[in-house]
Amino acid sequence: MVAGYCYDWNVKNKRGNVDISLVGGFEAKWNLENDKIWAINPHSFEEVGCIHTAQGLEFDYVGVLIGKDLSFDNETGLVITNKSAISKDDKSSGIRGARDDEARRLILNTYKTLLTRGQKGCFVYCEDDALREYFKKMVNR
Repeated sequence: MVAGYCYDWNVKNKRGNVDISLVGGFEAKWNLENDKIWAINPHSFEEVGCIHTAQGLEFDYVGVLIGKDLSFDNETGLVITNKSAISKDDKSSGIRGARDDEARRLILNTYKTLLTRGQKGCFVYCEDDALREYFKKMVNR
């Protein structure tokens, strides 16, 4: 599993036992700290990798968690990015401080990278219901 920049690093910063909590009770931690073999470590199966841990790697299957930084507006038919949804713990992407157009490019590029890690398949979870329905529609075309 991999995710974008919108989830806090609670465990690393000693603010809780989980980093990602989704509707339906799903909870997970970010990838093991200082684990150079995260992608193949059997203890990391329940953990979520970030773009830095997953970029350049290819998996048979990947699960991508799309957070509140990406949504779909049914009225305009546009995919919307939200840089204010980026975690305050993010110190590397530059999204929060970027101009809106640059932040949009960075958010979209992050998900493009994550969504292309699976060679045989990709499972996608969208926090935004409208984006989830939009993806289903696009995949079924």
